[in-house]
Amino acid sequence: MEKQTTGYNLSISINDIQLSYDDVGAGAIPIIFLHGYPFDKTMWQGQLDFLVTTNRVIAYDIRGFGKSKDETASLSIDLFVADLQAFMDKLNIERAIICGLSMGGYIALNAVKKFPERFEALILCDTQCIADPIEVKQKRYETIAKIEAEGVTNFNEGFIKGVFHKNSIANKKELVEQLSEVVYANSKHIMKQGLTAIAERSETCSSLNEIKIPVLVICGREDSLTPVVQSEFMHKTINGSKLVIIDEAAHVSNLEQPQVFNKNLDAFVTALRSVEVGKI
Repeated sequence: MEKQTTGYNLSISINDIQLSYDDVGAGAIPIIFLHGYPFDKTMWQGQLDFLVTTNRVIAYDIRGFGKSKDETASLSIDLFVADLQAFMDKLNIERAIICGLSMGGYIALNAVKKFPERFEALILCDTQCIADPIEVKQKRYETIAKIEAEGVTNFNEGFIKGVFHKNSIANKKELVEQLSEVVYANSKHIMKQGLTAIAERSETCSSLNEIKIPVLVICGREDSLTPVVQSEFMHKTINGSKLVIIDEAAHVSNLEQPQVFNKNLDAFVTALRSVEVGKI
């Protein structure tokens, strides 16, 4: 175990790679943010900036993405979960609040299932518990073959349009451009490996009723990749969970409507802190 300094773009060695992460603020129970595919930790900058004065907040580049380079491993949700556990161990984090968007939500759900004692609360953003149905999985493999044959440009352009609300495409061009740059920074290999990891993920719906910690479920109302119906299902199945649906947002609700997202995130975390104080 080793103690790291706090700050941005730190690096730590875990499971044979150098993981890049941000670790700022202070608090007994840190909030760890897990980004979606094919993004990086910078997608959480607005949440880190908002919470840094009241909480310890951590975001890291998942293996293969951003600055956490890995062009050799076969990526999988199980490997990402093992990385999360090793990361927490290395930073001496016994318990954390975990917040994951899309693929980050898949990782968070699997982590809570595999080592529930390490988590104080769970925040699921624009994600789902189902595995890919056969036809969706087949479509992903066809996309992987197309990326191999044609490159990433066509996929990236369609994907970027698909994650945003139509109003964001029209009126938030700087935001769209910023996220586009993050997506295009990924290698063809990582784009294919990430899709493979998502296609081969296991379902976690059957274990939702075993979750005993506080849960916040957030989804953009126009999310077409992980639709609201999936968030509603998780909310109904997880006892005592809270559901927030954000208007004029699609698959990246934290970026498209940061004020609404942050307000609900802060209310959830503040309530947790009040409960912890009450236990003392």
